[in-house]
Amino acid sequence: MNEWIDWFQRVLDVSIRLYFRQECDLSSVYDIPLPKAGPLWKALLPEQVDPTFDEWMVLMLALMPHLSPQMLDIFFVHNKNFDRPYTEFGGWKGLSHGGFLPTGETAVFLLAGDRVERRLEVVRLFREEHWFHMYHVVGLEGAGNGEPFLSGQLRISEDFLYRLSFEGEYKPDYNMGFPAKRISTALNWEDAVLPYYVREELEEINNWITGHRVILSDWGLSRFLKAGYRTLFYGPPGTGKTLCATLIGKKNGMDVYRIDLSMIVSKYIGETEKNLANVFDQAENRNWILFFDEADALFGKRTSTNTSNDRHSNQEIAYLLQRIEDFSGTVVLATNLKSNIDEAFSRRFQSIIYFPMPDQDLREELWRRMLPSSWLPADADKMIRMAATYELSGGSISNVIRRCALRLLKQDTPRLDSDILSMAIRRELNKEGRW
Repeated sequence: MNEWIDWFQRVLDVSIRLYFRQECDLSSVYDIPLPKAGPLWKALLPEQVDPTFDEWMVLMLALMPHLSPQMLDIFFVHNKNFDRPYTEFGGWKGLSHGGFLPTGETAVFLLAGDRVERRLEVVRLFREEHWFHMYHVVGLEGAGNGEPFLSGQLRISEDFLYRLSFEGEYKPDYNMGFPAKRISTALNWEDAVLPYYVREELEEINNWITGHRVILSDWGLSRFLKAGYRTLFYGPPGTGKTLCATLIGKKNGMDVYRIDLSMIVSKYIGETEKNLANVFDQAENRNWILFFDEADALFGKRTSTNTSNDRHSNQEIAYLLQRIEDFSGTVVLATNLKSNIDEAFSRRFQSIIYFPMPDQDLREELWRRMLPSSWLPADADKMIRMAATYELSGGSISNVIRRCALRLLKQDTPRLDSDILSMAIRRELNKEGRW
């Protein structure tokens, strides 16, 4: 990395000298040979990418505040004619960072100077179709409303910086900028107790995840089928919607991120779209499943446009429809009531899967799997069959078992009996308003 830092120092020095027409041994920064990209860079950059000189320069400029911040102090020099910093240098001053934070304008200055046609060429590096954006490597952030596009701060992604520092896969944490939390399960695919037809429909999702490249590329169907997979899980609480989302991720080696709708939805016009865009932008080209729980709060029905609030709400839904449809990964929406979801979503889902309350046979299987064998008395079969007569979801059965565990903690011998189990079931039903 030191070789690349030295290279950037040379590019910076030559750019400054040429711009201010100072003595310089080179006539262009492009006369400076690129160092060899070693194994570290090959591991960090997308496999199919071979960066140009301009791309290397932008990448190193974005890294400088982290690797060698003092190198950018040259940009603090004042324009004596106006007693202010040079506008063409761009740059921000951080809240806590004392150094110079480069912007898109800084990158354009180093590569184009005052040549307008070159400025326009460099701007293309920050468009959405460029690999900087597509692979979430470098971007411009924070330009004020109505201010020049290039005034945004040039930022290396946390993902790239993490992999550079720790040589491992970056898994973002829940924060204001990323309102999603990674969820997982200790269970395996075989542990799910589901009706046969639900399992069959879930297998279709697994088949898409493992075989979508064959379908889209080898069979030439990318002309007719959109990339990505969108599915809706609906049904009563506790029937396995969240569990199955995590099981799909676990089976396919994918991280599952549950979106925090309370941080996504905003009362301010445009903020909801911005929050969602941040999630989708970070998830694009990563092996993630996005899970929207209680999705009707975000993807609810559109209303007639009687007020400005109605129009704003409908605009949000239209935006969400488009982002989900354009997302190339896997999206799972979950809701208790299918009727709460806008009908316009239906054709955008590849599958809509109903998770019913388990019938008595499935409830009996759930009880047998979940009750620890060390708890069971001699008449366990009779007790389990009795428990299975109560209409409880898998989530509710889990709550009952937790309550039984707390009661058994008080006993010298943790042995479950019908009285304790019946008491726990009654309390769960009472909690649900059904006793």
